[in-house]
Amino acid sequence: MFEKILAAASRFKTEYYRDYPLAKITSFQTGGNADLLLMPNSVEALSALVKACRESDVPYFVIGNGSNLLVSDKGVRGAVLRLSTPMSEIVYLGDGQIRCAAGAPLTALCNFAYKQGLSGLEFAYGIPGSAGGAAYMNAGAYGGEMKDVLTKCTHIAPDGTVGSFSGEALALGYRKSVYSGKDYCITELYLQLTPGNPAEIKAAMDDKMARRTAKQPLEYPSAGSTFKRPEGYFAGALIEECGLKGFAIGGAQVSEKHAGFVINKGGATTDDILALIRHIQETVLRETGVQLQTEVEFIGEV
Repeated sequence: MFEKILAAASRFKTEYYRDYPLAKITSFQTGGNADLLLMPNSVEALSALVKACRESDVPYFVIGNGSNLLVSDKGVRGAVLRLSTPMSEIVYLGDGQIRCAAGAPLTALCNFAYKQGLSGLEFAYGIPGSAGGAAYMNAGAYGGEMKDVLTKCTHIAPDGTVGSFSGEALALGYRKSVYSGKDYCITELYLQLTPGNPAEIKAAMDDKMARRTAKQPLEYPSAGSTFKRPEGYFAGALIEECGLKGFAIGGAQVSEKHAGFVINKGGATTDDILALIRHIQETVLRETGVQLQTEVEFIGEV
């Protein structure tokens, strides 16, 4: 089943593991094992692995830091391709333009921009996850979004070929992009930033981090904001209004610090988290008429 995939991994010296516990590399720290976890070290390796998966009829999933994922307790059948340190190069191209590999942590990208004296990414400082994941979902906070600075993404298409989307073709909207729900693998981001005062950039970054620390339950495993912001409302305020702050199912709890966060209070399973999410959605819909949509994505065996 995995012969072609492992041959491609060997050819490109790609690190891989069989029956790997995904709870180790996802921010919720729940879920079962992946049949095969691969950590490609180049675009060429990633392209070869995608082709091998396709030719072998093996389903594959591409993840970054695992910060916006819920993994099934039954695990993930097929291959998981993790973009991380081996694909995390960040390069300043001049004139305010940065090229960033998709596996780079978003916080590392923010720090790189600051050290170059470039402004525009301050909003993203402290958002968990990878740069590729941030582009995939058009991550945003504190009035800023990736669409404000992202100009182009390169990718591996489902057939293993290399391509790119630029400008309006990226279709960046609220927590979505042209890549949403598709089997493309983002490989690099191109960002256009503006020169700024390094001290002011750093102060803005520190302010965002201080606000996150004060208001968000960063001491517990979670996937950040669990729900998208409903038009005209705030998810956390609606959940609190319904009396659900602190409500728990198993080890999963609505954070007492910020009701927009579902956290793993200790020993939670993915089933606990999913049950709590459904309970929140049903309660908020019944009490307020607002349908909450999740930001987190579920992968694995149902």
